[in-house]
Amino acid sequence: MNKIVSNIILALILILSQGLFFNNINFLGSINPFIYVYFIAYFPLKNNRTFFIFCAFIFGLIIDIFSDTHAIHAAATLTIAFLRPYFLKLYFGMAYEHQVVKFNSIELRQNLFYLISIILIHHLILFGMEIFDISKISLVIKNSFNTAIFTLIAIYILFELIIKSAK
Repeated sequence: MNKIVSNIILALILILSQGLFFNNINFLGSINPFIYVYFIAYFPLKNNRTFFIFCAFIFGLIIDIFSDTHAIHAAATLTIAFLRPYFLKLYFGMAYEHQVVKFNSIELRQNLFYLISIILIHHLILFGMEIFDISKISLVIKNSFNTAIFTLIAIYILFELIIKSAK
């Protein structure tokens, strides 16, 4: 029960901090870190996948309400929640197959590749749906990569603070 309560509290903190603080950073005019991706990336593995995808959708929808966007965050979080098992299998292999991946003991390289994959997919979908113009594909890619760098730094700091400190 303790882990469930701590995950709910973490989700609420991430939602509130994203909606009230991180959406308003506007570094270099348009770069905001999307730290809520942390919740999707490090959601406990041993939960029901359908429940996880539903939680990701609701999570994205709440971020959309805070951001005043039209379900683009929900679509992006739903996509990475659906693709997450494939990335876990790709980067953690048999450890994921046997459900023994421990996020507090994975090596740095695996963690970074996993995070970069999740973040880039999320951002490409997010900015692709936000701009939604094939003639502005370079703007989609530029925004995705610039924001992904900032998001990766923010999420990795959060990872070190939450997961590594609990070790």
